[in-house]
Amino acid sequence: MGKLHANSQSCSRPVGRSAAAFLLAQVGAHAALKFGERLAKLKLAPPHAGMLRILNSSPGMTQQRLAAILGMVPSRLVALMDDMESRGLIERRENRDDRRRYALHVTDKGCSMLDKIGQLSREHSQALLNALSDDERALLGTLLQRIADEQGLTRGVHPGFSGL
Repeated sequence: MGKLHANSQSCSRPVGRSAAAFLLAQVGAHAALKFGERLAKLKLAPPHAGMLRILNSSPGMTQQRLAAILGMVPSRLVALMDDMESRGLIERRENRDDRRRYALHVTDKGCSMLDKIGQLSREHSQALLNALSDDERALLGTLLQRIADEQGLTRGVHPGFSGL
């Protein structure tokens, strides 16, 4: 059993201003939770939204390429692609360059869903950053992008995919 601190006062830092890294993690976790709640109204999860966005910007991408970009286990990606295809959000087409692989495309229904996701995303951003002015939001975005770039994070890809 541990020994009590000699003066029986707490040895931890007083509650007050937190370190920036902690605040980034705290706000990031909160933001992810709240965005997930918003997406649930569309019967989607954050991975669905992220994959639709990426596939929309790179039509015809293979599942293997998408898995590599996301740092995701290919078998987990296949399950998500199957789900999205069954819901009519994406379709697998023959790949002209390699008949052993499929080319992934967002369907019209998927594009409509992306519009809804975009609206939710704007509402989410407004609610999350309500305490900041437009100039402060722009500065925060610039600073966070600089940190993400320095840390080697892939732009537009949430690092949470690698855990899936």
